[in-house]
Amino acid sequence: MPDQRPEQSAEQSPFDLAEGDPFGPYTLPYGVFSTADAPGLHRIGVRYGHHVLDLSALPSALPAVVPPPHAELLAAPTLNPLLAAGRTVWQEVRAAVRTAVTDPAHRTAVTPLLHPLAGVTLHLPFEVADYVDFYASEHHATNVGRIFRPNGAALPPNWKHLPIGYHGRSGTIFATGTPVVRPNGQRKAPDDAVPTFGPSTRLDIEAEVGFVVGTPSTLHEPVGLNGFRDHVFGVCLVNDWSARDIQAWEYVPLGPFLGKSFATSVSAWITPLDAFDEARTPPPARDFPLLPYLDDSATEAGGIDLRIEVRINGETVSRPPFSAMYWTAAQQLAHMTVNGASLRTGDLFASGTVSGPEPDQLGCLLELTQGKGPYLQDGDEVTLTAWAPGPDGARIGLGEVVGRVLPAPELGTEAAAGAAAPGREAP
Repeated sequence: MPDQRPEQSAEQSPFDLAEGDPFGPYTLPYGVFSTADAPGLHRIGVRYGHHVLDLSALPSALPAVVPPPHAELLAAPTLNPLLAAGRTVWQEVRAAVRTAVTDPAHRTAVTPLLHPLAGVTLHLPFEVADYVDFYASEHHATNVGRIFRPNGAALPPNWKHLPIGYHGRSGTIFATGTPVVRPNGQRKAPDDAVPTFGPSTRLDIEAEVGFVVGTPSTLHEPVGLNGFRDHVFGVCLVNDWSARDIQAWEYVPLGPFLGKSFATSVSAWITPLDAFDEARTPPPARDFPLLPYLDDSATEAGGIDLRIEVRINGETVSRPPFSAMYWTAAQQLAHMTVNGASLRTGDLFASGTVSGPEPDQLGCLLELTQGKGPYLQDGDEVTLTAWAPGPDGARIGLGEVVGRVLPAPELGTEAAAGAAAPGREAP
């Protein structure tokens, strides 16, 4: 389901949304935008249909609707101050925004604050603190295990006892639309005597769902399952690009590193966690009893019925169901902090590749092609979209994630040697 839809006619009111528009009053995702007349001024906005509501101007336009203490938070150039303000403030601001766009009495005041989506530039909506990527789909983990270990166990022995994850790089998380440059690195095929250096030839996608932390936690104080709503602000789509040939050579024994760290794309819109209340669903049945800090049998349904679509060059190649994930986001957060690690405002943790049980529900090319390829070519464009069921038959949309592959940078003889030499940094 495309994020960018046909523009409304000039005569149509921005408040009159098309039937089934996934960015209606039940969604109201947050982002950061700028306009052509002030490109350096980044403002917080909320998407409503084909428009962006300027939240920085809303408190002065509707002081009786938006509590004045929140004006400073909404005037910030990123979402981070709002994220850090906590759940009570998140709910108050969300209620105020919904009133502003749905109450006809406010239309005169609100209309000047609505900018056509096609006329704004969207930016990375929050400053990313730390990034953690999980491996939470049993279908994905099993498929990959069978490809990499055809004669061994598909899942490692710990997989159904804890959510496996790894730390990524926050500095290479990019907003949708940012080109993805094919990475250089070491590759070694099984039959090669020695590794070679050059552009990845097995560039892949990973369709994932991300969770953005708002309220920080205290060092040495784990966040339990019931603390999930107090700390997680919202949900976004993620494409965690992967260089499979670089990854295959480097990942034993410590796991992903350069094969993952070159680019992670996220949507420009963060949909509040509360928007998915109607989409809550139980996770799949667990095969082993879980340790108490992961046992969610007595908590609210931890799964989310998100329907993802993956398109490459406009062609739909997969529709992964997020409801099939074995480990929930609440369990991932609990595991991430159980050792005493603290949360910071702007932390991002992602689900890992979302795959379902059917051949058309696989979230990466590695699975879709059984490891044989073809993989992404220069110039290919990948688009992720998703929606979830909402109240009264509405759809809750997630902002799309788009990335076009650019060729790897050319490295001369000296630069290539420098990339391999200790103590030197390639340009």
